Amino acid sequence: MKRIVKKQLKGDEFVSTLTKILQFIKKRIKEIIIVAAAVVFFILLYLGLRFIQAQNLKKESQLLSRLLELRSELATKPDNIAKLEQLAGRGKFSRLGYVFTATYWVEKGDLEKAKAALGKIQAEPKDFIYYQAEELLAQINFLEKNYDQAIAIYKKIEEQKHQDYALDAILYHKAEALEGKGEKQEALMVYKKLQEEFPQSYYGMDAAEKVRKLKVAQ
Repeated sequence: MKRIVKKQLKGDEFVSTLTKILQFIKKRIKEIIIVAAAVVFFILLYLGLRFIQAQNLKKESQLLSRLLELRSELATKPDNIAKLEQLAGRGKFSRLGYVFTATYWVEKGDLEKAKAALGKIQAEPKDFIYYQAEELLAQINFLEKNYDQAIAIYKKIEEQKHQDYALDAILYHKAEALEGKGEKQEALMVYKKLQEEFPQSYYGMDAAEKVRKLKVAQ
């Protein structure tokens, strides 16, 4: 008997709770529909953004492959330079078009055209491609014997210390520019720093030879 009563009470409690829930839903039906619609909207928006990102990544990947292909064939197909210039832009990888174009003109000895190409690269974002362009610009200034400009660029890169960019190469080229300017003592200090901080790298080992030669010349 007690079991039957308990079971009936539980049943009544369930019915009562369900009734309250249904009444609440009935009263708040508009608010619930709005919230549900908002949730669905944001889910669809999120999925849409993910799809767009995936498509953009695919396009960027295809663009990068095309840029690398054109650059690798430049020696035998000089007409590719025009195609590189057309593909160059402000995108994540399209900026490489300017770097590759500038590199080509440096190899051909036309430093003005090289600088013009690099001048089209914006200062943001400061990623690997940006610093690659900056280093190339410093090298162009070095070739033109504009040592102060080259040194200023190398110092800026050194100070910003981008995690994905090789600092040993920057230090070595800065020391070379200092040496070219005639500031042998300052160059020696940079070579020593390079030798101490990057002893196992190519530039670190080359710096050791530079230190030896500069000390002998003193």
